[in-house]
Parts: sequence; C-alpha cells; structure tokens
Amino acid sequence: MKINRPKSKQPIPENAKRVFKGAVFDIYQWEQEMFDGTKTTFEKLKRPDTVVVFPVLDDGKIILIEEEQPGTEPSIQGAGGRVDEGEDILSAAKRELLEESGYEAKEFILWNAQHPVRKIDWVVYTFIAKGCKKIGKQNLDSGEKIKLLPVTFDKLVDIATNGHENFHEKEVIIKFYEAKLNKEKMEELKELFKPLKK
Repeated sequence: MKINRPKSKQPIPENAKRVFKGAVFDIYQWEQEMFDGTKTTFEKLKRPDTVVVFPVLDDGKIILIEEEQPGTEPSIQGAGGRVDEGEDILSAAKRELLEESGYEAKEFILWNAQHPVRKIDWVVYTFIAKGCKKIGKQNLDSGEKIKLLPVTFDKLVDIATNGHENFHEKEVIIKFYEAKLNKEKMEELKELFKPLKK
C-alpha cells in the first residue's frame, strides 16, 4: 500500500532554521515577507506523524481503547501512536495495533490522513483494520495504561457524537457527525466498519 503524505497548507520552507529540538516537538523559524513589504519571523512546530487504528473483530465489534498517561485524564480512542524515524506508515499502524491491543489484522484500510493543526507539521493517519486476530498480550510503554473496550458500531457512533468529551479522535469525529445527518453516509460508514468477509 503506497501512502502519500498530505501537503501542509503552510509548509515549512527550505530556508527555515530549527531553533529548538525537543523530545517530541521541534521549532522552526524563517523570515517571511509581509504584504506591505516588511519582514517578520514566522515559526512552526514539527513533530513525528502518528497513526490511529480502529480494529474490527469478526463479530462486528470495534475495539476502542481507554488510555491513561501520567498527568492526563483517561481518553477513549483508537489504538495508535507515533511513527518511528525511518518507519513506513503502514508498518507503524501494524506495530501500534499489536503493542496496544495484542491483535494483528489481515487488512488495513486508510480511512483518513490530514494535518489536524495548521501551525504544526504533523499528519495523523487513521486506519480501519479487519480480519483481526489476538496473537499476544499488550506490550505497553511505561507511561501507558490501556484498557480494551470492544463496542458495537452504534456505540462507536454514540461515543463519537454524543458529548463524550474524552473521545480523542478529533480528526475523524466530523465523519461520524456527517453520518448521523446523512443516511447515505451512514450506510457508507457501516460498510467501512463491517467485518472482513470470510
């Protein structure tokens, strides 16, 4: 599967300089000419891209995770995390699914890929994984507590659209709202989340 990285609406120019390197975020600055001819300093954050995976089980349940990290409130989300340096996007999705849930999948469908924040060079790739099989235990980082939450499709839509402020997947939440308001889009979404045909 060839996955192209979406273009940013405000790319970091080639002449930008990295002025700070952090554990997750780097800061780039560059001189930008304004409409009146004056110049000012622009800056933008850069961080590793991330993947999110919604695994679909053969019985039609979708696995969400309830994740807690030190200093944060628990959130409900898909399995996922950072793409490691040099790692391709699909490999990262497979790795994160296995680490956080103990499942592997036969099929990965790229559902969405976008820059969620204009001032951060960062893409979130969201996958639907089908043909999922439990092959091992979770292999969590020391800063993760993760509980698996298998839910029906209807429950997933409910969690995403009915004021569950701790639903973390803001990049795709609009797709759930669109489906609630449009019968055709709801049917498309149901089809997307159907189990893999045997």
